[in-house]
Amino acid sequence: MSQEVEQRVTPSTPAREAQAGVGFGLAAYLMWGCFPLFFALFEGVPAWEILIHRILWSCFFLVGLVTLLGRWAPIRAALAEPWRLGRVLGCAVLIGINWGLYIYAVESRQVLQASLGYFMTPLVNVALGLLVLRESMSRLQGTAVALAVAAIALQLLLLGELPWISLTLALSFGTYGLLRKQVPLDGLSGLFVETLLLLPLGLLALAWLSAIDASHFGEGAWVTGLLVASGVITALPLLAFAGAARRLRLTTLGFLMYLNPSVQFAIALLVFHEPLSSVQLTTFALIWVGLVFYSYSAWQQHRHPTGTA
Repeated sequence: MSQEVEQRVTPSTPAREAQAGVGFGLAAYLMWGCFPLFFALFEGVPAWEILIHRILWSCFFLVGLVTLLGRWAPIRAALAEPWRLGRVLGCAVLIGINWGLYIYAVESRQVLQASLGYFMTPLVNVALGLLVLRESMSRLQGTAVALAVAAIALQLLLLGELPWISLTLALSFGTYGLLRKQVPLDGLSGLFVETLLLLPLGLLALAWLSAIDASHFGEGAWVTGLLVASGVITALPLLAFAGAARRLRLTTLGFLMYLNPSVQFAIALLVFHEPLSSVQLTTFALIWVGLVFYSYSAWQQHRHPTGTA
């Protein structure tokens, strides 16, 4: 009798795994969303110098992490066939552009543009799937992409300028995801190989900065500690995301994904007090409506895999 009661009270293993997955997912996306607070601490350090150290210290930190987790086998296999690393190199270049531009957006207090870029990323993924992979697009997805195009056109017509930070972040991360799907490496191993490929360039850039006495590394414990920490904070949300991805369905992860740009949006308004014009608000509103259509379409396709929602 007591065993029956215990079985009714204690959550099943799948339920506990799902709860843990949601916890990991929330942790990952909250950490990513709070990145502006971290990168805003670098007073007087150029974005490209922070990028150099983010690459270097990510690589060094991942060496220890991969060793601790015993994940060298897939990395050795990938490095043993360097002629097949073309897509990984493409991923490395794209993620480097994405990281650098994001840091620049924070330093120049354009976090709203960064937030818009990550809100746009799922819609860019749909468009890339159609244009590059020749995937089919449902009516709702087509409507969502059309709303995103209308939002960009609105800013161009009324403000006379493209939201280039948003577009570049969305396109670089969307294209990164497209290439990343074609690389047979898990998230942790893939990130290590990507940073490893960028490591020589980072070391050369650091040596050049030191030679011209323009490096901020070693100037003080605070700045030096932040530069080293930039590598650690790069890997931590990835680990949490990997824990979520193993336990949750892709549709659940897709809904949690909106937490990242939502937190960035709140930080931009409430912490950095960035101005939000009526045109910008309309742009966000169009993207948000598009994401509602996109999310509903994804949910319908999960329920009816052969449907055309």
